[in-house]
Amino acid sequence: MTSGEAEVSRQRLISGPGTLLVWLYGVMVVGAVSRSAYQIATEFDRAPLAYSLSAVAGLVYGFITYSLVRGGETARRAALVCCVAELVGVLTVGTWTLAEPSAFPDATVWSDFGMGYLFIPVVLPLSAIYWLRASRSRDGDAA
Repeated sequence: MTSGEAEVSRQRLISGPGTLLVWLYGVMVVGAVSRSAYQIATEFDRAPLAYSLSAVAGLVYGFITYSLVRGGETARRAALVCCVAELVGVLTVGTWTLAEPSAFPDATVWSDFGMGYLFIPVVLPLSAIYWLRASRSRDGDAA
């Protein structure tokens, strides 16, 4: 792949809907990291699992944001793997918080499938997975 082709591939991840995904993931990074950092620093003993999971969510959001901005096929694959892992996390934690609410004395970003964040945590990975797969198909058609 020439440098021009690599640049086109990178641009495709952050064009159109990719731009919106970068912004939404960026907002989620700020929300999850700042919330978990404050909670871990001030009241970690109250709900260590919930606050740790929120911190993990923030790290995942950060990596996906970075991968989308970086672009390229390797970044696309890494972002896709992270989005699938994120979706599994949201579905697992969402189900867990409904099945056993006592395990979470305080909410995580992914509690109740992200209800506290307007369900963005469950919609965002689905949208990103679709975008990453659709943009790869277009890149393959252009090659």
